[in-house]
Amino acid sequence: MLYAILCYDSEDVVWAWTKEEEAAAMARLGTVQEKLAAQGRLGPVARLLPTTSAMTLRKGREQLVIDGPFAETKEQLLGFYIVDCTDLEQALETARELAAASGTAGAFEIRPLAIFRPGGQVKGMEGG
Repeated sequence: MLYAILCYDSEDVVWAWTKEEEAAAMARLGTVQEKLAAQGRLGPVARLLPTTSAMTLRKGREQLVIDGPFAETKEQLLGFYIVDCTDLEQALETARELAAASGTAGAFEIRPLAIFRPGGQVKGMEGG
């Protein structure tokens, strides 16, 4: 089963890191990523740019495009991992490893993931 592990943290903290702090955090996370890759469990990993570079399209009777963050929250979605896990418990253990490596307070949201392919089968959902 594929799981998305969504990484939330304070942009003010993360984007204020020195080059040395950034390199140390990426090295710690890289260790976990290398382990997952060696196990054949690591899918795409992405780090999002700051919410100040984001645009939001609000749905409704009339669509509205706004600049910047889509929500006013203390923590923002900074990136994600896609990992192949046998079950939720293994996904939680993977998130625990990433959390320990990240070195910040933040949060990691774990969600089962379904892959949709045009004209094809849905993968990752019950019966899919």
